[in-house]
Amino acid sequence: MVFHSAEFGVLLVVVLLLHGLLRDRRTLRTWTTLAASLVFYGWGTRWFVGLLIASCVLDYVMGRVIDAARSERRRKLALIVSVAGNLGMLGYFKYTHWLATSVIDPLLAACGSDASVVRYAWAGAVPVGISFYTFQTLSYTIDVFRRQLPAERRIDDFAFFVAFFPQLVAGPIVRAIDFLPQMMRRPSVRHDEIKQALWRIAVGLAKKALIADVLGRSIVDPVLASPGAYTPFAHLVACYAFTFQIYCDFSGYTDIAIGTAKLFGFDLKENFATPYRSLGVREFWRRWHISLSSWIRDYLWYPLGGTRCSEPRIVFNYFVTMVLMGLWHGGNTLCLALGVLQAIGMTVERQLERARGGVPFPTTGPRRVVAWVLTYHFFVLSQLLLRASDTANFRAMLSTFGERSLDGVAAWAWAAFAIAVFAHFEPFGIEERCARAWQRLPLLLIGVLLGALAGVLFLTMSSQTAFIYFQF
Repeated sequence: MVFHSAEFGVLLVVVLLLHGLLRDRRTLRTWTTLAASLVFYGWGTRWFVGLLIASCVLDYVMGRVIDAARSERRRKLALIVSVAGNLGMLGYFKYTHWLATSVIDPLLAACGSDASVVRYAWAGAVPVGISFYTFQTLSYTIDVFRRQLPAERRIDDFAFFVAFFPQLVAGPIVRAIDFLPQMMRRPSVRHDEIKQALWRIAVGLAKKALIADVLGRSIVDPVLASPGAYTPFAHLVACYAFTFQIYCDFSGYTDIAIGTAKLFGFDLKENFATPYRSLGVREFWRRWHISLSSWIRDYLWYPLGGTRCSEPRIVFNYFVTMVLMGLWHGGNTLCLALGVLQAIGMTVERQLERARGGVPFPTTGPRRVVAWVLTYHFFVLSQLLLRASDTANFRAMLSTFGERSLDGVAAWAWAAFAIAVFAHFEPFGIEERCARAWQRLPLLLIGVLLGALAGVLFLTMSSQTAFIYFQF
């Protein structure tokens, strides 16, 4: 079920009404919203729900064991079971087919063996959002192990934290230390918070349906799916358009998730901070998918030593963390290449920084422009690795050209592209001014505007395209 569908609108209204009616009955309210979350998740493929429940039960039990254990050995054993169980499920459903076909079977063949393991690998669809909720539950058991958080005693509360439908399938990745305390509060949403929530939902829907999907259908998909038919200029425009398609698609989902959660009285952290304004690779990852990059930082980068070690070890840490970052996005050679490319970029950036005497970013105007141009185009190339269907398609995007131009692209598609670029880079704070103006409107008028937006979406959407990050 996608956010920009009639089914989701009906589900949201029903669950909000029940949530409000049950605001003084915490247990019933929790179970009702949890049931709705499972309906939302299992709408397309029901068996995915079983995997989600298994992950919940595993980490709930292991959290209780870690919290109650008196010996350090028992605590470590429970943590190992949690990590192995979660990564085992993630690894089987997401990586075994790639590893079997690209690594293990070729190695066996090179050794002269007729054996094959591909028959034991998972070749079906990857469960939606498995990378998101796996990292979410892992952060819980690690925080309990670190004694930063007491184990949750109520399994319904823990399952609610894992399965809460606004952020379940594409984040932001929520941590129990931030979310569970909010469940203790009696739901209470102020008038101004309702307006804020509806603003975020409206912005997110517009980003997704009126910008991301338009760019995808009109420019990106035709060119990058058949690169041999289009001119080099068309390739360049499609590459630029894809960077804004994936940003508006993913940040649009985040906006809707944050706004929807606020209607239930929950605050989720921001996940984006105008990433294409970055002047370096490391800065980009502090601005893009913040919940994932901060997870990698806190649970892998810092434990590995971060920058508090020798230079060769720092480079090693870059490669370990960024390869994991790349593989988090998918089990294939292109995602591995994405991680390696990011690690190389960070290493080169660090060496240039050391050569400047430790100055982190260029300080003069012209140098800042050069840094921005290089960083942005680095991520134009990087994100093509996520867009390509395979290595042959990626090579074709970069080297195979034809004669077809973009003359047939509708004017409103170019307008969507221009709006996306302007909204991201505008220095005047127009979005903040619009948000403040929205806050001053009567709630009834806001409802009318949302209805008008829904009507526009109904008239312009040819299909309900899934969010790009659902595949991760």
